[in-house]
Amino acid sequence: MHLVNNILFFVLISFSHQLLLSQSSPFNTFVSQVVKDANTSLHIMPNYLIDLDAPFTWQGCIVQRHSDVVCGIIEGCLSPVSCDDDLCKEAQSYAPNPICPSLNITTKYGCQICAVTPFNPVSNTCKLSQLTTDWVWSFSVTNGRNPHIYPAAEIRLSCAPSSLLSTLPKGVQGVAAFSWSTLAFPRQLAYPDVADKFALCLPSSSSAPGVTFLGDGPFYFTPSPNLDIRTILSYTPMIRRSSKSLGYYIKLNRISINGTPVHLPSLKSESVKLSTVVAYTTLRSDIYKALVTSFSKATKTIPRVNVVKPFSLCLKSSAVGSVNKGFRVPKIDLETESGKVWTILGDNSMKRTGNGTACLAFIDGGSRVKDAIVIGTFQMENNFLYFDLENEELGFSSSLLARGITCSSFNSTYVEEK
Repeated sequence: MHLVNNILFFVLISFSHQLLLSQSSPFNTFVSQVVKDANTSLHIMPNYLIDLDAPFTWQGCIVQRHSDVVCGIIEGCLSPVSCDDDLCKEAQSYAPNPICPSLNITTKYGCQICAVTPFNPVSNTCKLSQLTTDWVWSFSVTNGRNPHIYPAAEIRLSCAPSSLLSTLPKGVQGVAAFSWSTLAFPRQLAYPDVADKFALCLPSSSSAPGVTFLGDGPFYFTPSPNLDIRTILSYTPMIRRSSKSLGYYIKLNRISINGTPVHLPSLKSESVKLSTVVAYTTLRSDIYKALVTSFSKATKTIPRVNVVKPFSLCLKSSAVGSVNKGFRVPKIDLETESGKVWTILGDNSMKRTGNGTACLAFIDGGSRVKDAIVIGTFQMENNFLYFDLENEELGFSSSLLARGITCSSFNSTYVEEK
């Protein structure tokens, strides 16, 4: 009888999935809060660190197969994926990290498991583990204005030893993959129009959550209840280096400060990466020095103060204003490949570091970095970023603060479908 009840529970969940995301339902997009960790500045979807580079989602767990029950919800057990499963082959098809253990363990364990190596992007460590099937509860659905309770979603993820969690923020259970991979969190949902589109709106404060959406919207925030954010987005192509590349890249034509181009070699041959595990935009040394030199000239009338590491240009904070009223510093324009401009205003370029100091929040990555520019989360906060994998485009809003909107102003009040 226990087995029958479990199976019935799964059938009801499957039916409710189809009902909530049917064409006749206004709740056609998944939604989840995003929290900024106060100690690390990392951004977390409930219990999972968001990673735009991970090939699959993983969490700290132990695989326990029980043959007499349906695994995944009632018993809390995880069902291992076999090595001949297509999703196992997908998980193992990405270039292995050289620091990770070998996956060649079939002689010892046979084909009953799928060996994978979950990676911690904070500590740059990984462990040998196995791919499993589990159910997650982190998402609701939305009509664009409010969330609606959604039962659960079945995904493939990897278990990992608890030791791999040690450098992640307190309470985080693992890493949620938001990459190009078929095993990425958004792309495992059973609805193609949802799985190939997602949006991030990262909060700037740990005291109020932002939001992530899986699907094509619409997207409304309470300060402007009739403004669908999709209508203000600019788009530029997303570059995929190969069929097995994971991260998201765009190209820039030029960087300007208050309309004056930064003197740089051509950027058109350089890749610009987006990262949710890098706090501040990191630039190759020659690009960084040119940016800082140009910004320094544009702010020459603002008093300097002692440098606060890891930054190299710091200004007197009382002379540059405040976040609430807007920093009085030059805007930084990133002209994308499409000719559209991603504008970085003061709230995304200046970091208050205390003691009357505000620093230009960009980092020198050195002369031998793999990617010339990596856009970090500080520059993404309170910007709406829409990843359209179907059309291989990135939609971006620039700072929502200019419109009186923050990423924390999505209405999180739950409603029932009418």
